[in-house]
Amino acid sequence: MVLKTFGWSFAVTALGLVAAVLYGGWAGFGIVAILSILEISLSFDNAVVNAGILKKMNAFWQKIFLTIGILIAVFGMRLVFPVLIVAVSAQLGPIEAVELALNDKDKYQELVTDAHPSIAAFGGMFLLMIFLDFVFQDREIKWLARLERPLAKLGKVDMLSVCIALILLLISATTFAKSAHQHGGGHADKAETVLLSGVAGLITYLVVGGLSGYFEKKLEDEEEREHEEEEKARRSGKKVTAVAVGGKAAFFMFLYLEVLDASFSFDGVIGAFAITNDIVLMALGLGIGAMYVRSLTVYLVREGTLDDYVYLEHGAHYAIGALAVILLVSIQYEIPEAITGLVGVALIGWSFWSSIRRNRAIAARQKVLEKKA
Repeated sequence: MVLKTFGWSFAVTALGLVAAVLYGGWAGFGIVAILSILEISLSFDNAVVNAGILKKMNAFWQKIFLTIGILIAVFGMRLVFPVLIVAVSAQLGPIEAVELALNDKDKYQELVTDAHPSIAAFGGMFLLMIFLDFVFQDREIKWLARLERPLAKLGKVDMLSVCIALILLLISATTFAKSAHQHGGGHADKAETVLLSGVAGLITYLVVGGLSGYFEKKLEDEEEREHEEEEKARRSGKKVTAVAVGGKAAFFMFLYLEVLDASFSFDGVIGAFAITNDIVLMALGLGIGAMYVRSLTVYLVREGTLDDYVYLEHGAHYAIGALAVILLVSIQYEIPEAITGLVGVALIGWSFWSSIRRNRAIAARQKVLEKKA
């Protein structure tokens, strides 16, 4: 199972490391290895959240996620996106931006660093909306019950998550963005840029998430009918298959996953410049890491890990909330990548341990009941 799921990741790792040695020698090998580990540590929460969405999709769209999706993730976000940042911020053509990335790496890094406030605002708002919509939803299973119960009650207020997100954006634009961190340790007023980028991130979430939810809801009637057919099949002794989302609903869920992955990759791409400003080594390292995140997502779905460890999804969403706050704060202050990665790993690790304790408690109660019976 492990080889089947992670086989492509192992193959890409081998090819990527060989390419790194050929391109940059053993120093390039070390840089690519470090970047791969950085990407995996920063994106583990991404894999958990993706798995929660991917398990609703049918086998065809799961394959699309692993094939076309990985091309978008590796070549789009890890290679094209950094170049696109330079092209837009410096008002250069795509070819000029590529030449700059290859031939004037210091200037390239400077332009990307100066564009960080807008990137952080866009990604921070998108991730913040994911977190807020999660904690404001009333769920049967609660991890931090004392916190989640009152939040679920507040969630009954229409558009509360949007209001809170906009308030935090205004605070960020009038505080952090007034002295945004720039290349060389300088600061500049980026309030207008942060405000526009944050609104763009919010609109992106509402459009993509709204379309995905709309088409998913449209299938509810059809799913109910299929469930009725399944019940009839059980009674007659026929094999029952699980209902998986396909068609337009799956397409928009796939689109949502890609935008989600893009938002998660912002910190990895920006953080990579603390290690290297070589676009080739950066693409190799982050691309290898992205492959493992994709494989881990599929592994979690196929193994049913989220069903066995029910608090993992909670921990991942709290990690998303923490990452959103870190991105907004990083508009003004430099946040070490180690802190970003450790916060996510700590929250997911805590939720995993809580899930184990819950499973043990349930098993112990069942043993007591069996003894009494």
